[in-house]
Amino acid sequence: MIAALVLLVILLTWASPYFLTTGNFVNIGSNIAVIGIVATGSTLVMLGGGIDISIGSTVAVAGIAAGKVLSGGGPWVLAVGAALAVGAIAGLVNGLLVTVFNINPLIATLGTLSVFRGMAFILAGGVPQSAANATFLEIGLGQVLGIPTPVYLMAIIVALAWVALNKTTVGRNIYALGGNADAARLAGIRLDRYRLGLYLASGLLSGVAAVVLTAKLGSAQPLAADGLELDAIAACVLGGIALTGGIGTIGGTLLGVVILGIVNNGLAILSVDSFYQYLARGGVLLVAVALDQYNAKRRDKAAAATIRRREKAGSKEQTVGR
Repeated sequence: MIAALVLLVILLTWASPYFLTTGNFVNIGSNIAVIGIVATGSTLVMLGGGIDISIGSTVAVAGIAAGKVLSGGGPWVLAVGAALAVGAIAGLVNGLLVTVFNINPLIATLGTLSVFRGMAFILAGGVPQSAANATFLEIGLGQVLGIPTPVYLMAIIVALAWVALNKTTVGRNIYALGGNADAARLAGIRLDRYRLGLYLASGLLSGVAAVVLTAKLGSAQPLAADGLELDAIAACVLGGIALTGGIGTIGGTLLGVVILGIVNNGLAILSVDSFYQYLARGGVLLVAVALDQYNAKRRDKAAAATIRRREKAGSKEQTVGR
């Protein structure tokens, strides 16, 4: 993936003199922050063996909640709290559907994708909600040392996820849950509690992304973040997160987010027609899934070869023992 990223940068540098400029990299950083935040939530869910395709709709309804508070004259802190609460509730609903009602994660979140989007339209009355609050807008449009505020938020969230996955028992249990749920159950890991927690975390991070996106746009829109879930899943798979769970790193996801962001940026600065941009994004998703399947076959072959070597070694030891 690093080689693909380098090749992409070389090609776009050759194609457009604007690509390799400070202003464009600031623009890329600002644009990938929302995807990076929700992709972190997707990474957690996918590592645990699940999937959440309701992310875009969760971002939309959480953003509308923030917009309703601000348009009603409420303080920006209350607007942020409303978005986070709605995101967390949405994640909790997904988690309960998967754990309590035992619904397949894909089907459960496909249903809530439509439900949450409908709620966004109903709450907004079908019209955008103004988010004209100077402090709130700084969350999405502000800069510190020339770097957009959303980039700092994304970096903090990715760092916290890295620590949780690599330095805590919770992280090891998440990998165990996604790698082999039966073995994890026998090891005493409470699977449903972890699954519920992962969907809750994904919903909460969607609430954070809703705050950033609403602040960037200056308004909350019921159609916002349409298709964001596909970008998040594509970034995860491009970065090496296995669709079957248990394999991958948060660093890989970040790399996938950067690649996806540069692809989107390249299509925009080359003035590629929006219709063809849809084709390109769909192609990236298909490539990502194909890579996941290829890696899964390689892992299966490697595991089979390891088993054969162990069987041969065991057979030789038995022969020597006789």
